[in-house]
Amino acid sequence: MSSLSRELVFLILQFLDEEKFKESVHRLEQESGFFFNMKYFEEKALAGEWDEIEKYLSGFTKVDDNRYSMKIFFEIRKQKYLEALDRHDRAKAVEILVKDLKVFSTFNEELFKEITQLLTLENFRENEQLSKYGDTRSARTIMLVELKKLIEANPLFRDKLVFPSLKTSRLRTLINQSLNWQHQLCKNPRPNPDIKTLFVDHSCSPPNGARAPTPVTLPVAAVAKPATYAPLGAHAPFPPAVAAANANALAGWMMNANPSSSIQSSVVAASSLPVQPNQVSVLKHPRAPSNTLGMIDYPSSDHEQLKKRLRASQSVDEATYPVPSQQATWSLDDLPRAVACTMHQGSSVVSMDFHPFHHTLLVVGCGDGEITLWDVGLRERLVSKPFKIWDMSNCSMMLQAAIVKDSSISVSRVAWSPDGNFIGVAFTKHLIHLYTYQGSNDLCQSLEIDAHVGGVNDLAFSYPNKQLCIVTCGDDKLIRVWDLSGRKLFQFEGHEAPVYSVCPHQKENIHFIFSTAVDGKIKAWLYDNVGSRVDYDAPGLWCTTMLYSADGSRLFSCGTSKEGDSYLVEWNESEGALKRTYIGFRKKSAGVVQFDTTRNRILAAGEDNQIKFWDMDNVNMLTSTEAEGGLPSLPRLRFNKEGNLLVVTTADQGIKILANADGLRALRAIETRAYETSRASTEMKVPGSAVVTTITPVLSKAERVDRSSPARPSTILNGADSAARGIEKPRNLEDISDKTKPWELTEIVDPLQCRVVAMPESTDSASKVARLLYTNSGIGILALWSNGVQKLWKWNRTEQNPSGKATAAVAPQHWQPSNGLLMTNDVPENAEDVVPCVALSKNDSYVMSACGGKVSLFNMMNFKVMTTFMSPPPASTFLAFHPQDNNIIAIGMEDSTIQIYNVRVDEVITLSIFFLLLSRFFNCSNVSELLCYC
Repeated sequence: MSSLSRELVFLILQFLDEEKFKESVHRLEQESGFFFNMKYFEEKALAGEWDEIEKYLSGFTKVDDNRYSMKIFFEIRKQKYLEALDRHDRAKAVEILVKDLKVFSTFNEELFKEITQLLTLENFRENEQLSKYGDTRSARTIMLVELKKLIEANPLFRDKLVFPSLKTSRLRTLINQSLNWQHQLCKNPRPNPDIKTLFVDHSCSPPNGARAPTPVTLPVAAVAKPATYAPLGAHAPFPPAVAAANANALAGWMMNANPSSSIQSSVVAASSLPVQPNQVSVLKHPRAPSNTLGMIDYPSSDHEQLKKRLRASQSVDEATYPVPSQQATWSLDDLPRAVACTMHQGSSVVSMDFHPFHHTLLVVGCGDGEITLWDVGLRERLVSKPFKIWDMSNCSMMLQAAIVKDSSISVSRVAWSPDGNFIGVAFTKHLIHLYTYQGSNDLCQSLEIDAHVGGVNDLAFSYPNKQLCIVTCGDDKLIRVWDLSGRKLFQFEGHEAPVYSVCPHQKENIHFIFSTAVDGKIKAWLYDNVGSRVDYDAPGLWCTTMLYSADGSRLFSCGTSKEGDSYLVEWNESEGALKRTYIGFRKKSAGVVQFDTTRNRILAAGEDNQIKFWDMDNVNMLTSTEAEGGLPSLPRLRFNKEGNLLVVTTADQGIKILANADGLRALRAIETRAYETSRASTEMKVPGSAVVTTITPVLSKAERVDRSSPARPSTILNGADSAARGIEKPRNLEDISDKTKPWELTEIVDPLQCRVVAMPESTDSASKVARLLYTNSGIGILALWSNGVQKLWKWNRTEQNPSGKATAAVAPQHWQPSNGLLMTNDVPENAEDVVPCVALSKNDSYVMSACGGKVSLFNMMNFKVMTTFMSPPPASTFLAFHPQDNNIIAIGMEDSTIQIYNVRVDEVITLSIFFLLLSRFFNCSNVSELLCYC
């Protein structure tokens, strides 16, 4: 269905909703599959209308479409089954088991058997793990939370969860505009026409009773053919609307194309694969534009009369249905400017990109060739992949010689694929790497291509002919297109200098690629190997990058000249000329300014140790931020898809996450969820139960069938990303082992090898240091005083200490968050016999400590108390995080017991010294084996 037809459906949905045709609204939503009404879905789920829910879902997905869909239907049918058991309606429960749940037995027979065994219990809450199952309402609420996560993560629901922003009664407005248009065409227009029908075109009756011309009806099918329409904005004086994309956009550039022309070009639309002959002719021979902006040449006298009226009048009142104008409001507070966190990468950051759906998942490419996957919500480095050639035998002799001559290599670009299943990496020598992202901290090697001779300067993904492809460009002056097997599909030649960047895009079914070279030339290519369709000069005549707004309707470019002058401009797509040039660059730049766009409204660029923001519709700079300092002269930056987070590079080989109010709330929600002690389990199981443990083992079979699904295999459980299930998850053992180095012991024989440094603000006459430990990163020291207060010192990167690590050569700085909080523990009145204890999480994000009172868990970023637990007596005497899962905490008690506390599910297991001794005696590996002996 064409884009205009899709928009027409949205207009009809708005009309039906405004007219209170509620059932028709939801029926059209389901049948069209264009908009998933989450509010309606929630109402039906809370009401337990399971059949209606599945019927509504059927318009968007089926059980076996992908893993997310399977989990959605499983959760719904599982809840329906439990409610039948809760009502003691055995017959209904058996019917649900056989008709609805049996389909999952194909993937996990054991799971189906375990669910079936619940029928044998008088009350399924008799099962120990099901004892926490509450009433029906609370169970539905818990289920709904998980369903929403699954739906939001499901690629089939992409772009279907948000209704377009429309003015009130938009369909009526368009009809009014059409009536006004028809009225303007009348040869004898009446001042106040009486319009009684919409079934035929309007025409005023001629004077003296003469017969009016027969009205011409407009076929409804024409709406589905965008090529027959001119842009609505052309029909002044009515409000403008977005025109349907067609080949004339590219033709507009070609009509004025001149290799020696100055800056006058802009947007290219291109053809799909393959290009039809008639399409090429349209591109090469566009219609000549009329003198009136956007006016269509009608061979009739009516058209001439209409032009005269349009020139004579400034405005035309609508015939009926006046609509109040509405403007979208926003403020500077919507810009992500507040520093949420700073993370140290360890090497210079060259390129960054956020996951298209998991908005806190960030991939970073570095100057030493390493790529790193971060979860910025957890401030956690999930996995790092240092550069290495995967298969030297497949590399060209030129690459092998280049590596032998100089083994250093840098990332030039990292990018997520549009479906979020792949990460593409371009390097400064010949290669590109493609990783498969399978959820959590797992990156799998997928493809290595010796793509270009010299550096690969840019990489992007495109979808020509509905096939995911990789577009690359390089120092060899070529642009190449690859499929996911590494086969070269296209090679575009025509640049006379190294190609600096590529920008694939599509308008309707027309696919094309912009490219820019270091000589300032802009070219555009269709996927046809015919050659460049456009040859223009970029502002500055040097390195330039091009980006479209999120909705694909506006084109921008940003670049820098060899003299250091920077340019940020918007292009006019229809004319191939500059539309506006943005003001605000002040310094001569030694490099190339980087920029990004978000929310179809905001532009941001890094320059002069700042991040600068513009409204797309205003050439003057809105505001700027230094992000609390520490930015390089030309910081690199990247928005997440929501536009509420902005990552920027720092001068000390790190990154900062800037956020607006929504972004800060989202980060806090992730942080809180990681340590929430009483939340519903996110495992695929009966709520609160380990009986139906998870559907993830089930999906190992389904995934083999589901390779064509946009959702690639992942370890996402029940719709919740495992990264959000706790403070952090175990890293790959492979990654850990790669970085593990044996200890090198050095004998100290000379007093000159010893140095002493005193901690500033470390004296306290009323207390003493009870515990002292280094942070795991080696950049700080944490001290716990006997009065329960904790203090943190950090070493900063300076000329005297470029590594920023702990050293006695430079004094560290006492560090406190901007809120001025202290980390203070609960201390009893009689604290003489108290045994203070403290433990740090392995990523230094959280510290757990106690001084005779409750155990407190602090956030190391802001010193806030996340939670407290284990009230004495007995008091805690020792604390430890699990080495691979910080959600599991061991607490030694003064009564010689050990408490194993699981933060995720708020469960405690008590171990006694007697049991531990027995386990050592019998050589038992776990408690269950020990109980067998007992």
